[in-house]
Amino acid sequence: QVQLVESGGGLVQAGGSLRLVCAASGSIGRLNSMGWYRQAPGKRRELVATITNGGATNYGDFVKGRFTVSRDTAKNTVYLQMNSLRPEDTAVYVCRCWTPIVGGIDYWGQGTQVTVSS
Repeated sequence: QVQLVESGGGLVQAGGSLRLVCAASGSIGRLNSMGWYRQAPGKRRELVATITNGGATNYGDFVKGRFTVSRDTAKNTVYLQMNSLRPEDTAVYVCRCWTPIVGGIDYWGQGTQVTVSS
């Protein structure tokens, strides 16, 4: 069974930075992608950033160069460096690990709260 454990959330002032970490335990295979989604109260879940096993990245439009996703494949860990945070970035950030093929794995973490004060 795969578990995703997130850490690094918290309260920060606007303009500040946070680094989220998600570590996957268990057998996740080699052809997986990892990434981050977020959900704010009353809003739909949205993609923040993803990274493939080959290092290709994809970001939500709202990121606009403020966030950087990276991974340590050997450690099954994905990171999200968030800079220039805004109050509208306040949300629960959830880690995902999946294999983008039919029948592939698809695991989600419990989420970590990020709160940005103005």
